[in-house]
Amino acid sequence: MKKTDQINLTPELQEGLEKKVKALHEIIQDIGETYPSVAFASSFGAEDIVLHHAIHQSSNKIAIFTLDTGRLPNETYELISKVKQIFNQKIEVFFPDQKKIEAYMNENGVNAFYESLELRKECCYIRKVEPLIRALQARNAWVTGMRAEQSQTRETLKIKEFDSGHNIDKINPLVDWSDSEVWAYIKLNDLPYNRLHDKFYPSIGCAPCTRAISIGEDIRAGRWWWENPKNKECGLHSKDEK
Repeated sequence: MKKTDQINLTPELQEGLEKKVKALHEIIQDIGETYPSVAFASSFGAEDIVLHHAIHQSSNKIAIFTLDTGRLPNETYELISKVKQIFNQKIEVFFPDQKKIEAYMNENGVNAFYESLELRKECCYIRKVEPLIRALQARNAWVTGMRAEQSQTRETLKIKEFDSGHNIDKINPLVDWSDSEVWAYIKLNDLPYNRLHDKFYPSIGCAPCTRAISIGEDIRAGRWWWENPKNKECGLHSKDEK
């Protein structure tokens, strides 16, 4: 069954969503007028698809980029191609440093991130954090698809925050959106999404660090599932990590 087929578009859900969509467009408009150089960081999750569509509908020129870690699922690459074609959007891709990847794998092994939190964070730093630093150079702000209800590490998330790690503002337009609202938006606008969502993958990252979840599990339970939930960030959104 498709993920969108599971969404019950009740009058209450649609009414609440209309207010969220209006606010979203106002935020997108404000972002474009406030920051001379702003970029949307897309990982092509369901939330990011909402933002791709909202930016497409906007007259503002917000740059879009993604981080290709080299270990993404094939379904993610398929979605990237679809989004480019449907929205006619230029999406800049940033890759990890090849020499650092080679050094990590030669010293620790291909899947060393399973062995310890330190090795997992080092892998994430090489494949995600360093490319993000390059992607945000010369930017005044960046936009993410993060939501407060996604995990306990994001409960205090705000629409606008100062990212001290990159010394720029970070905007989270969907911070107060529910999972149902995200999927209702995708259904109502007939938007593409990652096929893994239909296989019980609510949160999708690198292939070896992502699994399907069971009914009742947290929506990010499939990310780094062998670790304590308090550690489940890759460093892209944590101010105190390496």
